[in-house]
Amino acid sequence: MSWAAASRPWPDGTSIEVLTVIHTAVPFILDPTYTVAFIHIDRLEKARKHAPEIVERAASRLRGPGRQVTAQVLEGAPKHPIVEEAERWNADLVMVGTHGHGPVGRFLLGSVAHAVVLHAPCSVEVVRRSAS
Repeated sequence: MSWAAASRPWPDGTSIEVLTVIHTAVPFILDPTYTVAFIHIDRLEKARKHAPEIVERAASRLRGPGRQVTAQVLEGAPKHPIVEEAERWNADLVMVGTHGHGPVGRFLLGSVAHAVVLHAPCSVEVVRRSAS
């Protein structure tokens, strides 16, 4: 998604915050062996390890003359921290990526992009993953 933002001719003085949210909620699935919970914990630890370098890489693509770019990693159910951060920043625009999970994935996981569109205090642009 950073490519979509980086290709824009942002006006001088633009402030951009690159944000990723590590989804910490444990999936609710009846699993007497706790296999799903262990998998979730493993993925959570990997996300905590790699998230800072991911947001910094995206932020570096966006840095340029006349732009102030910051990077931040938050935790929680992604739709809530994204909307809260947009409110805190008094954002003019939120660009949110979509994973394209399809109807079953949206039912099981919810759609972060959809929730942000509905609840953000500003305009929201949904950026689809490139086909490449």
